[in-house]
Amino acid sequence: MTLIPIEKRRRGIYILPNLFTTAALFAGFYAIVQAMNDRFEYAAVAIFVAMVLDGLDGRVARLTHTQSAFGAEYDSLSDMVSFGAAPALVMYEWALKDMGKLGWIAAFIYCAGAALRLARFNTNIDVVDKRYFQGLPSPAAAALVAGMVWVVIDNGLTGDDVSWLACFLTIFAGISMVSNVLFWSGKDINLRKSVPFIVLIALVLAFALVSSYPPGVLFALFLGYAASGYVVLVWRWINRRRRRTEDVPPPGQDG
Repeated sequence: MTLIPIEKRRRGIYILPNLFTTAALFAGFYAIVQAMNDRFEYAAVAIFVAMVLDGLDGRVARLTHTQSAFGAEYDSLSDMVSFGAAPALVMYEWALKDMGKLGWIAAFIYCAGAALRLARFNTNIDVVDKRYFQGLPSPAAAALVAGMVWVVIDNGLTGDDVSWLACFLTIFAGISMVSNVLFWSGKDINLRKSVPFIVLIALVLAFALVSSYPPGVLFALFLGYAASGYVVLVWRWINRRRRRTEDVPPPGQDG
């Protein structure tokens, strides 16, 4: 039996993680097709499905030791479709189309923000703190946009009814992706470490809460996550001002 050198094996294409990436890419493409057919609720759900699959491919690759440069590049291209182009086009077709130039500009800001966010992430992956994301992650931004579409449709409203709010949310998501605001990554959670029994109960309650009303709960969760980075930013700014104030000696005293 001929042994294949390690270098050549690493250059190969691994089926399992790339299968999840392909499925995520398909979900993003499916969302675009459904938006073109005015089936926006299906499009929104497909983006959430893509988000779940995108979260699995990297973990599967690490667990099975099948990481590769090809997989990393393929994942980025898939993310651009599923979390960049798809949400922008879904939101444009649903609520922004009748707003004229402002509508397509808002959609483009989101799409460009996703592309820049992915490019910056790929170049800074080895120099940033693993505990935080620099800028809103593109899957979270996509879930924010898709969540709004889903919850509004579920309440019997149309995109025209909330066009200005949709425009603001789209621009907010796009700008947040390229901002320097830090968002918790969750990568410091060790899934192999034992946890108290109460954590398992909390997970069960979380699943029950999401299943009780998926559109509203998911949208609220990602809206809260998007706001969390700015809340922490303001909190740190207040603390810095407070420390500077405490360091200043009272009048009439030497430093």
